Amino acid sequence: MNDATQSPPSPADADAQRLAALGYESEFKRDMSLWANFSLGFTYLSPVVGVYTLFAASLMAGGPPMIWAFVIAGVGQLLVALVFSEVVAEFPVAGGVYPWARRLWGRKWGWMTGWIYLLALLSTISAVAYGAGPYVAAVFGFASSTTTTILCALGLLLLATVINFGGTKVLSAVAVFGFVAEIIGAVVVGAWLLIANRHHGLGVLFDGFGSQGSHSYLYAFAAASLIGVFQYYGFEACGDVAEEVPDPGRRIPTSMRRTIYIGGAAATAVCLALILSVSDFGAVISGKDADPVTTVLTDAFGSGGARAVLVVVLLSFISCAMSLQAAASRLTYSFARDRMIVGSRVLAAFSERLRVPPNALLLAAVLPGLIIVGSAYSADALVKIISFSTLGIYLAFQMVVLASLRARLRGWRPSGEYRLERWGLPVTIGALVYGIVALVNISWPRTPGTPWYDNYIVLVSGAVVVGAGALYMAVAKPHERGDAPAGDALAASAAQEPSSSPASV
Repeated sequence: MNDATQSPPSPADADAQRLAALGYESEFKRDMSLWANFSLGFTYLSPVVGVYTLFAASLMAGGPPMIWAFVIAGVGQLLVALVFSEVVAEFPVAGGVYPWARRLWGRKWGWMTGWIYLLALLSTISAVAYGAGPYVAAVFGFASSTTTTILCALGLLLLATVINFGGTKVLSAVAVFGFVAEIIGAVVVGAWLLIANRHHGLGVLFDGFGSQGSHSYLYAFAAASLIGVFQYYGFEACGDVAEEVPDPGRRIPTSMRRTIYIGGAAATAVCLALILSVSDFGAVISGKDADPVTTVLTDAFGSGGARAVLVVVLLSFISCAMSLQAAASRLTYSFARDRMIVGSRVLAAFSERLRVPPNALLLAAVLPGLIIVGSAYSADALVKIISFSTLGIYLAFQMVVLASLRARLRGWRPSGEYRLERWGLPVTIGALVYGIVALVNISWPRTPGTPWYDNYIVLVSGAVVVGAGALYMAVAKPHERGDAPAGDALAASAAQEPSSSPASV
């Protein structure tokens, strides 16, 4: 006789059953804790990398008030993160924005979202590795040049790849270590700068020091605000590894919000400490001091102390590149698992020993490496790579936000563990408005004295990526391959009973 009562499934079994209901049987191991998942998002967002990479360019473009870009972008991207939290709670599948867009809208929309996001991720990996080059030179005491920057970037990329091949446990451990090192470094360095090397009061945060030239200050601030726009993504990486996290419907939304809160606060604090420690804003704005970060650190800590600080900075760059690679490889694997990309059989290969998709990881190393090598032929390569990367990431984000808004207006009611309830519609609309404004700002041409293709490089590169994707879809029809569920958000919400205790904003 069967017992009338049955014990509930274990958490691992419940996660597997839920994934099976979504159409998949995962090969990953759920070895990533809540803090490791948050650390992955944090090290991807990386306050130190974001600030140190663009501090000089943004301070030159807009002066000290550029710091307010962190506040504006932080609020806007928090709205996006809340939208993503609802979606990942209902669809906790590896690959992030690609499966989310596919489930919310359909195959074509999902495929194009994944295509844009993947290329932007690969470009961002190259931007982070390239941005580390000058700091490697400063740490080891050799002159920084285009050639040395490229070689250092390739070396950092290789190291990040080796770490990722260690599997989820190694990735988690290094992500947590990177988070701790970055926070300690940011707090210690920032505190010392404010205590011992502060040259200005808070009033300078409202003084552009003539950075606008003959334009209005709004024009200068819009150009400088790229530092804030570039800073606030990475939270989505928490969802890219959804099949490696226990209880993902609850933990990943929490990790996303923590990434915005803690990462944003840390980035703003780092930027504030650096701004107040710059002795001569005129020298930075005129280009006389082209590397104000190294100048500030050397003044505050001496040459030896500055090198020690830059070691922590390099750890942040390595952790950031590693997290980006993890996100890109999981997206590639998700694409290939659904047979929706060229080379699917190869890219969907999974190592049972390493518990990672090795070929997808290699792709996330080789293509960024080619971008880095190609940067030798472009002036201001870093800013251009970052501009396209940011455009692609934001465009993919807004495609998910738009898909969420469309689904909601057509009757979708999120049924995952995290729900915005009555705030869902206004939050989604706010996220979409912010994203559109950010995309316009990112794409705006600002170098009229250069050839048109250089002035419009961001728009041109974006158009090439979208156009190539559209052509590939029209000819090869990758969205018609495989039988992965698509456009089923409405049916899923109708079939599922809402959980009894949804999370609130």
